[in-house]
Amino acid sequence: MDYETILFEITDGAARLTLNRPDRLNSFTVEMHAEVAGALRQVEENQSVRALLITGAGRGFCAGQDLGDRAVAPGGEGVDLGESLENRYNPLIRRLVNLPKPVVCAVNGVAAGAGANIAFAADIVLAAKSAKFIQSFANIGLIPDSGGTWILPRLAGQARAMGLALTGQPIGAEQAESWGLIWHAVDDANLMSEANALVEQFARGPTKGYAAIKRAIRNSWHATLDQQLSHERDMQRALGRSADYREGVAAFSEKRKPNFTGR
Repeated sequence: MDYETILFEITDGAARLTLNRPDRLNSFTVEMHAEVAGALRQVEENQSVRALLITGAGRGFCAGQDLGDRAVAPGGEGVDLGESLENRYNPLIRRLVNLPKPVVCAVNGVAAGAGANIAFAADIVLAAKSAKFIQSFANIGLIPDSGGTWILPRLAGQARAMGLALTGQPIGAEQAESWGLIWHAVDDANLMSEANALVEQFARGPTKGYAAIKRAIRNSWHATLDQQLSHERDMQRALGRSADYREGVAAFSEKRKPNFTGR
C-alpha cells in the first residue's frame, strides 16, 4: 500500500512505522490518522507480526496536532475537539495500549502535545538524548489529551504531572528517564540501532507471554492486590500450557537459545 504521510514496512516479524511529515515535525492531520490506523490494523491482523517500532522522520518525533489542519481563527466558529479525540486520537491510544504485541517507540526529537502522549502510550520508550517532551496544551488553552491526564500522574506522580501540564515547560530525555516517563535516554547516534535491536528481540520472543505481561501490568493500575493475584494465577495457568513455555524450559535445560514461535 502506498502512503503519503507515513512509512511502513514489515520484515522478519517486526513492523516499523515512521511518521513522515518532517517539514511539519510529523504533526498529525486527518490523513495521517487514517494512514496510521490502516498500518496498525495490519499489525493487529497479521499474525506474522510480533512487535512494532514507531519513530519519526527528520529532526522531530511528533509535534502533536497540525493546527493548520483545522479552521480556527479569532472570532470564528468554535471547533469540536471532542470529535477529533473520539474518532482519531482516542482510538489510536487504545490500539497501542491494547495491541497484544510489544510496542517500542524511538523518540528522535521533539515530542510535543499529543505526540508526547502517543510516545508514553508505547510499552518501551527510547529517546535520543537531544529529544524533548513538551505538554504544550496549556499554551493554547487546552488540557493534555491522548491519555496525558491519566498516564502522566501514574508515571511521574501528581506534582510532576501538574507542573508539566500547567507550565508547558519541556523536559529532556535524561530527565524523562529519571522521572520514570521513559525506559532509556540514549546517544543520538545509537537511537535507531538500539531501537531496532529491541524490536527484533521482541519479534523473536514469546509473543503470548509478552501480551500477558502488557495486560497484567496495565491491569494492576486499577486492581486490588487480591484481584491482581488472581489475575496472575489465571494468566500463568494459560501460559503454562503454551508451546513457548515448554520451549523456554527446554532451552534453559539444554543451555541453548530458545526458538519461540509465538504459540
